Amino acid sequence: MQIGVVFPQTEIGQDPGAVRAYAQAVEEMGYDHLVVYDHVLGADTSVRPKWGGAYSEKDMFHEPFVLFGYLGALTQRIELVTGIVILPQRQTALVAKQAAEVDVLSGGRLRLGIGLGWNDVEYEALGENFHDRGKRSEEQIEVMRALWKDDIVNYKGEWHTIPGAGISPRPVRGSIPVWFGGGREEVTLKRIARLGDGWIPQGQPDETAGQRLEHFRDLVREAGRDPKDVGIEARVNMPLGLEGAVMQARAWNELGATHLGVNTMKSGYKNVDEHIEALRSFKEAVSD
Repeated sequence: MQIGVVFPQTEIGQDPGAVRAYAQAVEEMGYDHLVVYDHVLGADTSVRPKWGGAYSEKDMFHEPFVLFGYLGALTQRIELVTGIVILPQRQTALVAKQAAEVDVLSGGRLRLGIGLGWNDVEYEALGENFHDRGKRSEEQIEVMRALWKDDIVNYKGEWHTIPGAGISPRPVRGSIPVWFGGGREEVTLKRIARLGDGWIPQGQPDETAGQRLEHFRDLVREAGRDPKDVGIEARVNMPLGLEGAVMQARAWNELGATHLGVNTMKSGYKNVDEHIEALRSFKEAVSD
């Protein structure tokens, strides 16, 4: 199981030196990948008294592709992962171009995790339809993979028209792995089983999670694919405490997760150094 970290988006602040120190420290510790969350806009809760979203305008989110352009130059080995970027609220060809550029400049280290999102405020502000986002994302993936693979793309779909055009540069590996978040609904899980290079599930590594993973593997087989070719990235949260996080990591490993992201946010750490030290302690504990 590859072990990575979740970039502490909402707590790291805007000092580029702190961002650099964090990324270089976790790479030096031997973590395999760095996961970045995504929100373009935060809703003003003062005019939305019934707002139930996890984040608001007060929460900081560094833009993933720009951040990875910076981190790609500051690191050598660590994989750069969006976990997830909200694909349907973005222009598809532009995402394909940005992702390819990050992949080229980082030497093929991008893994593109995508999801549908829950914040209709963002969709409205970005001029995209919140209500068709699931089905539209399937066409988006098809378009991106065509743009990554072919010099010239001629495409006519329900939402996209490309009349003989292409992007340059294209990814150094010929394509970019596309992983999916979400999956609480059966239709989404089937979509991931058909199209995804991997799945980023939510939840705890309990009996229910084990059953859901087995069901997902069955769906992958029904789609004519080998479950061994579809990765699983789980999360553990440091608010559980070091011992609890290590126990969850081992439980996810037993359930067959291929990747793990360690999240230190909401753990009471006051600065980047405390996040780094927590990750150092975790790495030492799981290596024992």
